[in-house]
Parts: sequence; C-alpha cells; structure tokens
Amino acid sequence: MPIVIVAIGVLLLLFLIVKFKMNTFISLVIVSILVGLGLGMDLTKIVTTVETGIGGQLGHLALVFGFGAMLGKLVADAGGAYRIATTLINKFGRKKIQIAVVIASFIIGIALFFEVGLVLLIPIIFAIATELGMSILYLGLPMVAALSVTHGFLPPHPAPTAITAAFDANIGQVLLLGLIISIPTTIVAGPLFSKVAVKLMPNAFQRRGNIKALGEQKTFNIEETPGFAISTLTSLFPVILMALSTIISLVVQGDSEFKRIIEFIGAPGTAMLISLLIAIYTMGYARKIPMNKIMDSVSESISQIAMMLLIIGGGGAFKQVLIDGGVGDYVAKLFTDTNMSPLLLAWLIAAILRICLGSATVAALTTAGLVAPLMAAGSVNPALMVLATGAGSLIASHVNDAGFWMFKEYFNLSLKETFQTWTLLETLISIMGLVCVLILGMFI
Repeated sequence: MPIVIVAIGVLLLLFLIVKFKMNTFISLVIVSILVGLGLGMDLTKIVTTVETGIGGQLGHLALVFGFGAMLGKLVADAGGAYRIATTLINKFGRKKIQIAVVIASFIIGIALFFEVGLVLLIPIIFAIATELGMSILYLGLPMVAALSVTHGFLPPHPAPTAITAAFDANIGQVLLLGLIISIPTTIVAGPLFSKVAVKLMPNAFQRRGNIKALGEQKTFNIEETPGFAISTLTSLFPVILMALSTIISLVVQGDSEFKRIIEFIGAPGTAMLISLLIAIYTMGYARKIPMNKIMDSVSESISQIAMMLLIIGGGGAFKQVLIDGGVGDYVAKLFTDTNMSPLLLAWLIAAILRICLGSATVAALTTAGLVAPLMAAGSVNPALMVLATGAGSLIASHVNDAGFWMFKEYFNLSLKETFQTWTLLETLISIMGLVCVLILGMFI
C-alpha cells in the first residue's frame, strides 16, 4: 500500500535526521529516491522527479524568500527592528506591556524569520522585564506567540510561501486571510495563555533567562536608529503591496490596464523587489551608509538562508515523488466517500508529520503532496488549505525541533517546563488556527 511505503519513508527520514544526525536536505533526497523505488516508479524518471520537485519549489520561492531575507537583514542591521520594539513598549506602558510586545513582535515577525526575530527581541524583552520587575517569561510567551504565528501563517515566510505555490493559491488572499486568523490566535496563545500558565507553573515564571546563550549582541543607540514610522513601513511594505493588489483585483471588475499594472506590482516577486529597493534606501543609503556596507548585509543574509533553501527544495522533491508516485491520488480515493473536511484532513496529516519530523516546513510540503489531489475533487478554497496545513505544521513542537531547544536555553527552563510552556503554546496556535480556518470556511 502506498501509505505504508510513505510511513516507512517518514520513519527512515526521522531515523537519518535524529539518529544519524544527517543533514536534512541530504536525508530528504535519499528518502525521496527510496520512496520512489518503493512506489514502483520508473527508474529513469525518479531522479527527474526529484529535480523537478526541487526546481519547481525553489523556482516559486527563491525570489520571495531571498529578497525577504535581504529586507529583514537590512531592517535588523540598521536598528529598525530595535526602534519598533522599544518605541511600542515605551508608548504602551507597564499595564499594557504584553500588548506592546505582541504588536512589536508581530511587525518584526513579518519582516524577519523566526530565529532572527527571536535572537533580536530577547535582549530587549530581558531588559524591559528587569526594568519593570516582571518575569521574562510573562513577556516572552506573547513574543514567541506572535513570531510563531507569522512564521506559520504569513508569506513571505518559507512554509506558507512554499505551500501557497504547491496548492496554487493566491498569495495575497493567503496573506489577508492569514492576518484575520493571526490576530485571535496570537491573543489566545500569547497574553491569555501566559495569564493561565503563570498560575499552573509558577516556578517557570521565576526563572532568570540565559542571555549568554545568544552570544555577542549588536548594541544600538536609539538616536542613531531609523525612525519608528519608516522602520514599520519598510518592514510591512511587501505585505501592504500584496494585500492592496489582492483587494483591488477583487473589487475592480473586468480587465483593464490599471488592474494589470496593480497585479504586476503586487505579484510576490515584484512586491519583494520593490520593498527591498526601498529598504536599501531607507535603512542604508538615506542614513549615509556606504553601498558596499549595505551589500555586505545583503550577502550575509543569503549565506544565512542557503541551507534553508536547500531543505525547502528537498521538501519539494519529496512532495513531487508523492504526487508522481500516485500517493496523492490514492489518498484522494481513500477519502472520496468520507465526510471529513479536506481542511481538517490537511491539518491532521501536517500535525502528524510535524510531531514525527520536527520541521514545520518539511511537514507542510509533504502534506501538500498528499492532499493536493483532494482540491481538484472538491471546492475547498486553496488559501484556506494553505492556512490549515500551516496550522497543523506548528503543533506540539518538542525535542526534534530546533525552536524547542532555543526557547529552553534562552529562558533557562527545564525540559518539563519547556513542554509546559513552549510545546503547549505551539499546540494552542495550531488548534486556534484550525478553528479559525474552519469558521472562515463556512463563509468562503
């Protein structure tokens, strides 16, 4: 049975990554080839399928992912992210400090990848918590909730961008619906959960963080950083362009030159390029930073994401093998006569793979290969399938996920406390995301 072969492939992938400590990209390519053999694919076509999967995945993603990394690096290096966080925290004051942390983390989370945003924000959170005499975890949970939600639901982050391409969804619609889902999800998993968690596990909230785990940190003089408004606008510019393009395309009926121009500007690659050029000016040239220094930041950003690009390509290869090997069609036939929602099925498969593999991106891409044929058979909205898959891929982060260990070390928690806080928070995000997707599915 195809499902048994896929299950064996997933177990082998888990074995190679966890037991043998093999690189994730290499493991994905090996498993893709072996699963292709197990599915009885033509020997001469397996490697071609792997190449097609990698090329097709990166062809859709490289521009958005690459330009996004460059933009985020420029905002971070210029102190724009630092300005956003400190300004909002100072404006909101002690009573609404968690809301300030959520808003700052959400804005920064859109521009920066999860790990970068975490490393950048933690020193600020630690400093504010010490100054106000608060628990660092009381501010840290809302922060990681916002960063995780943007990472799981919103382009131009890797997983939502990759599965948007895999499901052939409109990226602007994914962004708009993702924003709608993100707000209640962040509130529940962040501020509300922290208020419950402090009563259930008070010892964890008494811990002092381990800022040494972050290594050497870049310090900023607030007067020398870009202004709050320009930093925020630069960070959110790609989101604004893609969202506006989607809204105008929906509102303006028929075909016109104006509509075509707007859709061109709002296309992911174009929107990211325009936003990057603006960031080069606002975060660099306008601040009298030499162009060679600006380009150094750009080059460094690409070196930091090179392996992630390969891993996403490897996930694309595995997905393509599942499609070409007929597994997707097999899954579609299995659920032909069932009343289970394709949205719920996508979430469930992504959740199982996430728990097994650890990587949200790999879990999401593998799920896309399994459930994509269900979309052809039904009338489910592709953008909602993207978000349901993204929600499932965030569930129950544990010891096979790098984020688990980063959170544990930075907040100086025990394993039990990390499960009680980080793992539970990620699970809340996943379940809340699914609930919101199912509610939206009743109207769209």
